[in-house]
Amino acid sequence: MKKEIVSLKDVTFQYDGQERNALNQVSFDIYEGEWLAIVGHNGSGKSTMAKLLNGLQFPKEGRVTVCGIELNEENIWEIRKKIGMVFQNPDNQFVGTTVEDDVAFGLENMGIPREEMIHRVEDSLNRVKMDQFLSQEPHHLSGGQKQRVAIAGVLALRPAIIILDEATSMLDPRGREEVLETVRALKNEKSLTVISITHDLEEAAKADRMIVMNKGEVFREGTPDEIFSMDEQLIALGLDIPFSVKMTKAFREKGIQLSKHYLSEEELVTELWTSRSRM
Repeated sequence: MKKEIVSLKDVTFQYDGQERNALNQVSFDIYEGEWLAIVGHNGSGKSTMAKLLNGLQFPKEGRVTVCGIELNEENIWEIRKKIGMVFQNPDNQFVGTTVEDDVAFGLENMGIPREEMIHRVEDSLNRVKMDQFLSQEPHHLSGGQKQRVAIAGVLALRPAIIILDEATSMLDPRGREEVLETVRALKNEKSLTVISITHDLEEAAKADRMIVMNKGEVFREGTPDEIFSMDEQLIALGLDIPFSVKMTKAFREKGIQLSKHYLSEEELVTELWTSRSRM
């Protein structure tokens, strides 16, 4: 049975000076070890969700619980120990003069003993395949490498949950793929819970489950295959469906029968090649 790790119950939030609620009676659960993608266009409420999950804002109504602890101003620091956040621009996250110093920064603030700190820094950089860059200055790294160092800094803190807040939006396709594959491997190895908040449906396709936000409410919830089956509705919401899903639809319109919505170009090519071999 899946174990609930984050829960939102009837959460409503409104920014000061705004007439409309940024979130309106939102309820859903996130389960231990899953990868959940929260998607939506600008203004859908997904960015507000990121702020609530990390305690940068608090609900006006309803409640958020993380690892069984209700989020409030009294226990916010306890909850932040359980959540690591990777932001959109990796340059805004660097505080150390070297990769090693940067990953160690959060551990120093927590008062982790030096020997343990050295072990955690080396271990986390090794897990994201950046252990050869210990003495490198961060500004010499590529975008994908910088995000992997940012992920290492989060991993060193040993959180139960990692939030990717538009963490791949400034990367080129290769850097994006590097980061997502790193996160997937770490999720499987460490049983991490991953929450990806994004407008990029190519990224969301790699998740176990998706929630589509619209006008501050949950519009749909389901697996990537279930969500991408509503391709016309997604387009109407201002979301651009993945290229492989568009091509699947185009092939079907040409009379080529495919069994499902393919969420990656590699899957689609394999299916087309297999279908051709059977002909």
